Amino acid sequence: MDLTDDQLDRYARHIILKEIGGAGQQALLGAHVVVIGAGGIGSPAIQYLAAAGVGRLTLIDDDTVSLSNLQRQTLFATADVGAAKVETAAGAVARLNPDVGVATVRERIDAGNAAALLAGADVVLDGCDNFATRLAVADAALALRVPLVSAAVGQFEGQLGLFRGWDADKPCYRCFVGGDPDRPDISCADQGVLGALTGVMGSLAALETVRAITRFGDDSAGKLLLVDALAFRFRTLALPKDPGCPACGPR
Repeated sequence: MDLTDDQLDRYARHIILKEIGGAGQQALLGAHVVVIGAGGIGSPAIQYLAAAGVGRLTLIDDDTVSLSNLQRQTLFATADVGAAKVETAAGAVARLNPDVGVATVRERIDAGNAAALLAGADVVLDGCDNFATRLAVADAALALRVPLVSAAVGQFEGQLGLFRGWDADKPCYRCFVGGDPDRPDISCADQGVLGALTGVMGSLAALETVRAITRFGDDSAGKLLLVDALAFRFRTLALPKDPGCPACGPR
């Protein structure tokens, strides 16, 4: 597809980057990204994906906006308290960029519906807040061979990874975390979280999603980015593929 004059102007700062260019921007406009969770990570990720011109966003979240969300979930304002997060987020995207189509799913994603909800996605960005959901999303993304961008935060720490477990030398999400769906979830309501850190991790997740679509830079699949806001330090670790992984190992 050809870019219109308005699109050439809107995305000019992308287009002049030789690593993205017109072809990369067209890839973004033709892409479909599923975002799991419209909270602390999802809020900035949704904003930056919309601003980048990702053509289709599917937003999945069954929650409503609460007053305690506003310390970190920058898509929402005081007047939005009580409203459905995905509907409020969709309205924000519509105001930000008319190039972006938004589908909203106000339900919890689980092992029973994940495959149907992720079908047709080019990238899945998971910023949800519980382990069982993360495993369901990761398993479905692996089965569908959809790159998974997974971001998480807790207190003063964040982590980000890109998973393509069907590649012979790349780990899946279960290679990284194991497979215990009954581990207790510790929420930010229990432990607290630095609000601006969710913005950092959500923005990095959006950046990783753009990289996965446009294919610029080094391949980060199989690496884990760790952010320590107390020490103000970023580290990158290599994640090995587990040869005995029940999800992506040899059958």
